[in-house]
Amino acid sequence: MLESSARELAGELVGRRRSINRELSRNGVRFGIYADGHYEDRLFPYDPIPRIIESAEFTDLEHGLKQRVDALNACLRDIYSDKNIIKDGVIPEEYVYTSVGYFPQVNGVTPPGGVFAHIAGEDLVQGEDGQWWVLEDNLRIPSGASYPLFVRDIERRIYPTLFRDIHIRDNRAYPRLLRKSMDFVSTEGIAVILTPGRQNSAFFEHSYLAEKTGAALAFPEDLEVVQNRVYFVDYAGNRHRVGVIYRRLADEYLDPFSFNPDSVIGIPGLLAAYRSGNVAIMNAPGNGVVDDKAMYYFVPAMIEYYLGEKPILQNAPTYMPMFDRDRKTVLDRLGELVIKDVAEAGGYGVVFGSSLSAAERGEMADRIRREPRRFIAQEVIPFRDIDIVDPKSGEQTPRKADLRAFVVTGQKTHVWYSGLTRYSAVQGEMIVNSSQGGGFKDTWVLSPAQSEELSKQTQRDVVNLLGNRARRTPALVTAAKADNLYWLGRYSERTFTTIGQFFPFYDLVMDTQVEAFRPFAHALDLPEDFHDFDTFIHSFLYDADNPDSVRSAVLGAFNNAVVLRPELGSNLLQYVELAVKTIGDAAHGDLASENIYRQRDITDYMLSLWGGIEDSALDPVLKAFLFIGKYLERVDLYTRFKLPEDDLIAPLNKLSAYAAMLDEMPLPQCFASGARWLMEQLPLRGYEDLTVRINEFLNDFQGRVLDLDSGKRSVLNAMNMDARRP
Repeated sequence: MLESSARELAGELVGRRRSINRELSRNGVRFGIYADGHYEDRLFPYDPIPRIIESAEFTDLEHGLKQRVDALNACLRDIYSDKNIIKDGVIPEEYVYTSVGYFPQVNGVTPPGGVFAHIAGEDLVQGEDGQWWVLEDNLRIPSGASYPLFVRDIERRIYPTLFRDIHIRDNRAYPRLLRKSMDFVSTEGIAVILTPGRQNSAFFEHSYLAEKTGAALAFPEDLEVVQNRVYFVDYAGNRHRVGVIYRRLADEYLDPFSFNPDSVIGIPGLLAAYRSGNVAIMNAPGNGVVDDKAMYYFVPAMIEYYLGEKPILQNAPTYMPMFDRDRKTVLDRLGELVIKDVAEAGGYGVVFGSSLSAAERGEMADRIRREPRRFIAQEVIPFRDIDIVDPKSGEQTPRKADLRAFVVTGQKTHVWYSGLTRYSAVQGEMIVNSSQGGGFKDTWVLSPAQSEELSKQTQRDVVNLLGNRARRTPALVTAAKADNLYWLGRYSERTFTTIGQFFPFYDLVMDTQVEAFRPFAHALDLPEDFHDFDTFIHSFLYDADNPDSVRSAVLGAFNNAVVLRPELGSNLLQYVELAVKTIGDAAHGDLASENIYRQRDITDYMLSLWGGIEDSALDPVLKAFLFIGKYLERVDLYTRFKLPEDDLIAPLNKLSAYAAMLDEMPLPQCFASGARWLMEQLPLRGYEDLTVRINEFLNDFQGRVLDLDSGKRSVLNAMNMDARRP
């Protein structure tokens, strides 16, 4: 009854899919894809029809998932210590020692708290008969929890009464569960989420989880190891002890001293600190030995061996070509099975035998004979279709879908009351991975019948939710983040003032006074000899390859803002996202004749961004960094446009006020360089008296200007697109 009611009400979301997708777009809910050597940020396709799982059914899944992850954690503890499961012949030793995920460097290491797999992503499918099957265990860096977490929040706002009328288990606990796991295993110090960089496919998730958990988002250059301890280094060179790292980069790149020596995104000496027990790493290095696709075959045996229980959840029937009997079965039935390369992920290396020609099957058979350890074969499970709304036709159409359930382990093991449901891009296609073009939908877990216990649990969740919002790691500003804030201030101001100054000149040109535009071009060092005015205007406004265009300034603001999600918050970052979308739509003609004047919307977004930052609880130091950049840029632009000195009093006073907020703290080099360059330009523009005020700004930091190149190690920092303007 509850399920049918939920399905009926969920249908109401279909009519709101455009609104939900618009919210996802404005909040930058993306994933990255590498194709043909090119990285591209894409919006993750969302479907409004949720997967609905009944309460009792999910309870069974919950028991099975806890059992499975507990056994996997027990196996990891054993493999990297006594190796009893190998000695007792349950798992042949060659499967352990030949696994690409096995790292002898962590032999004998028991992680803080005894937890190896803190976050497990368990991939399941539901057969036509309703039975759930586990297809894969992901214990290294499983991604995807942020998407249903984020979209549920949007669904609540788009249709608030829906969640009052149907009883769905609240999914907002995930950041709290994650933070509790971090705190349980932390040694001493702050919590950080370590991202390899802005162009990682899951960067949105890294930054969003840092925002929601209160952990510091750290890039590799922000961390260093001193005497077997890990430190987060702020912009002034001060070190802050790190107690736990939720790493989002692969084992082999974690530490060039211990793993791949060519890694440029690792932390030299990190493994030594970990082995010494001075820092916790989530998930533990070496977990890949157990989530190897070949080791998957042995998970039911692990459950019986370590827990003395029968598996609640079943593996898909699997064959191991390393075993003679299984190899014969695989070769005899190659055209009926699905073959998986154990070294691949993300839907790659999966081949359905039925899709191969006779020649291709022969070639595959030869590869299996040559490298039997490299492959497993599975029965094809005819898993259920789930309806989606076709984005082109608007009609409901079936798609194959899986479920990634998230299991978080700290002091206890918890299964998150939600999950990432992924569906295939093409009808009938069984590969659902986002890297293969698939989309996602929310997963609703229905609540049990209302009871006093459920009511108490809900109250506890709300209290914990509010507490999680209030608890934030103290602002830790790295050199790169200081640079990002400075250039966000400059590029957002450049966008705002340039558009504001553009329209009076443009209006004169529309009154046939074409020559009136040349002073504007001269002020910004733009070409003044334009033969085709419309082409010139299009280039100035919309050409992303032109470093002096408004679009380049908007993109400059975005590229600096996007790494600041934990500091700014998603609600403020969305204003920059909206500016990018508006000018991108205009560049492609989507706004027709309104293109030019819709740019005024962008100035509104910049005002909203600044007002939101000023009114937020953001650390005063972070505010000062951004607004110092903003007002240096404003003085630069106002003097370029020959505005009267009275108009410069306010920005100069603001510059002094924000400098005072740094309160004896040092000034990053990029700030001082920008101010010195401006002092050189002001006399040439006829504002020699103003150099005194800029010099006073610098004198406030006498002896406190950092002689550092903050961009030296940073992947994304200033991104100065105009070489003439430091």
